[in-house]
Amino acid sequence: MTAAVHVHGLTKIYGPTRAVDGLDLQIETGEVFALLGPNGAGKTTTVEILEGFRSRDSGQVSVLGSDPATAGAAWRDRIGIVLQSSGGLDLLTPREILRTTARLYERPRAVDEVIASVGLQQKADARIAGLSGGQRRRLDVALGIVGRPDLLFLDEPTTGFDPQARRDFWTLIESLAHEGTTIVLTTHYLDEAEHLADRVAVILGGRIVALDTPTALGGRSAQEATVTWEEAGARHTEKTSAPTALVTALHARLGGEISALTVTRPSLEDTYLALVSAHSTPEQHS
Repeated sequence: MTAAVHVHGLTKIYGPTRAVDGLDLQIETGEVFALLGPNGAGKTTTVEILEGFRSRDSGQVSVLGSDPATAGAAWRDRIGIVLQSSGGLDLLTPREILRTTARLYERPRAVDEVIASVGLQQKADARIAGLSGGQRRRLDVALGIVGRPDLLFLDEPTTGFDPQARRDFWTLIESLAHEGTTIVLTTHYLDEAEHLADRVAVILGGRIVALDTPTALGGRSAQEATVTWEEAGARHTEKTSAPTALVTALHARLGGEISALTVTRPSLEDTYLALVSAHSTPEQHS
């Protein structure tokens, strides 16, 4: 399978700061890929270079087979971008701006279909100035997908969404991925990355320090589980690499149901925070 994104030795320097420091990355066609990292880690700069909005100082970058720094209109037609925020549209309605934007693409989605997919049917003909923050965010998403992109960049897409809207958005992303759209996602919601992404990468100091599936990132799947239960009126906790064996032994010893039993492994958030802590400098901790 041809990679949708291939990056080798990517570097971007601002004065004394190496915002991106020799980064290597490959994202496969049709993959949902989440890029995680704290503010200032280099993920936004990396994504903006991939989108063609920011120049690089060195390194090789290929996105859908072209260098974003020199790619033309035909390449841009295949790219969808959902930015953290947008403005300047207050006097228009969602339907108006989507119709205008759709005309820029060779094979756009039907505007009414896009409006329905992001849940803006009731606000389709209202002035954008009157939309709530969450409704504006839904419009941002609609503008990103109306062109039926082969590659979709999502930068904190569900900021301002209520829980049900987030779940509806996840369903939309899953349907786009099922159609073969490659999706690059940056998010601070670790449950979102775990639910949507085929692979996740953690970027710190302009370098990728961990890359794997959400369940295996940082050796997560091999880490010890925590088993807790109640016995003789007391709460017990034990860490083990063989939780099934421990639960079986408890069942045999207690002769039946194990009271208040839970078996947990480190969450993706636990693993992410451990990776950030392990790779941060003392200055970053201060």
